[in-house]
This record gives sequence, C-alpha cells and structure tokens, in this order.
Amino acid sequence: MGLLSNLRFAFQRTRGKAVACTHLDQIHDVERRSDGCQECIALGDTWVHLRVCMTCGAVGCCDSSKNKHAHRHADGASHPIARSLEPGEDWMWCYVDETLVTPRT
Repeated sequence: MGLLSNLRFAFQRTRGKAVACTHLDQIHDVERRSDGCQECIALGDTWVHLRVCMTCGAVGCCDSSKNKHAHRHADGASHPIARSLEPGEDWMWCYVDETLVTPRT
C-alpha cells in the first residue's frame, strides 16, 4: 500500500466505514500454500507481514515489505482480496477497490 492507501486503511479501521468492495465473489475458503512469503523464500529474502490470497491461497509479503509480493500477486493474477496472516488479525483488503472487505453474511 502506498501512503494514501495506508492512511485510507487506518481511517477505515478506526471509523469502521469502508467503500463497498465489488469483488466479494472472489473470496473462497482457501488453504494457504506456505508458512511464509513464497517468493521471498525462493529469493532468500525477508518480509515484514504476510497476506494470503482469498482466491487461491498464495502467501505473499505485505506492502510494508520491500518486495510487496501479495500486492504483485493481486495485480498479476487478478486476485483482488487478501487476508492478513498476522496473529490476532482477521481483516481482508481489496487491492482493486482499496478498501477493507466486509463479507456478506
């Protein structure tokens, strides 16, 4: 996430108000493919936080990591939604709509 996206994310988290995500149909019950960022592991690199693709289960590093593999996966594979893999976090982010995702129940 760039600075603007980080600010939008922080605002949405504190206010609980988000733009509606238009990609809810791409959220699936996925098994994560790795315990770490798959691409960073292959490169012998490190990451800050992990995200899992909610379309296919690919695990990538967050936008605070230098490689931003989760975002690159979202753009390259057209899989817009990722969920945080950080302990105690269950939020999801849509890279296309740049918003927190609230699934319909």
